[in-house]
Amino acid sequence: MMRALVLAPMLLWAGAAAAQDHSHHHAPEAPPTAAQEADPHAAHRAQAATASAYRPPALTDADRAAAFPFLHVAHDHGDPLMWMVQADRFERTQDDALAWEGKAWIGHDRGRLWLRSEGERAHGKTESSLEALWGKPLDAWWDVLAGVRHDDGDGPARDWLAVGVQGLAPYKFEVQATAYLGSGGRSMLQAEVEYELLLTNRLILQPRIEAVLNGRDDDARGIGAGLSETSAGLRLRYEVRREFAPYVGYEWSNRHGRTAEHARNAGEAARDRGWVAGLRFWF
Repeated sequence: MMRALVLAPMLLWAGAAAAQDHSHHHAPEAPPTAAQEADPHAAHRAQAATASAYRPPALTDADRAAAFPFLHVAHDHGDPLMWMVQADRFERTQDDALAWEGKAWIGHDRGRLWLRSEGERAHGKTESSLEALWGKPLDAWWDVLAGVRHDDGDGPARDWLAVGVQGLAPYKFEVQATAYLGSGGRSMLQAEVEYELLLTNRLILQPRIEAVLNGRDDDARGIGAGLSETSAGLRLRYEVRREFAPYVGYEWSNRHGRTAEHARNAGEAARDRGWVAGLRFWF
């Protein structure tokens, strides 16, 4: 009798626990319909058709303005006319030379006019280049360009026909390569690669390398055939605003072959390196 009195509460507690456990289970699934039994993949095909029928809305000028607020838009419909001016490098070197590299463009998505300038003023002499190029997009990342270039500075001025590409390579390397053809059988290839490493949202480290090759000697300008010049730089900038960023860096430059010989004969160094400080801006 005593054993029954002890076991009865335990049995009642076990039954309540089992009922509570069953109440937490999901309700059994409804049996498949006759149509589902005949074609078990019908539901999956209907879901896929619904997903493939979705089309994202078309981009509007308001969307472009929100994504690219720095672009200057001339009108608000169709393919708008836009423009931009940017100085990638505007700097003083350790030996008190002034160097710059910049570009400006104006046009539409289907084509743009590019102006590019690069140069240096040191020891009372200025060497510069100016290019005017028409660019057509190959895809979302690359443009092909063709136009003219004018070089001025030490020695006679030179004019070139130019064709090249610029864009964003895999892993976000910015690439610019241009081939030039001048009078008298002169030719030149100039290539530049740079990368931006975000240390923070505003602090950016930018390595950059550049190489110049010439097809033949140009003694009047102190240039030899083959690989004539290479340069590499490392710049750390702080974006006070996205369009205004002071920086400091270190630059290496080397002249090679007969170009180095011409430099030494003129009393200049074939190799140069030192600190730089400057400003990167756009508007």
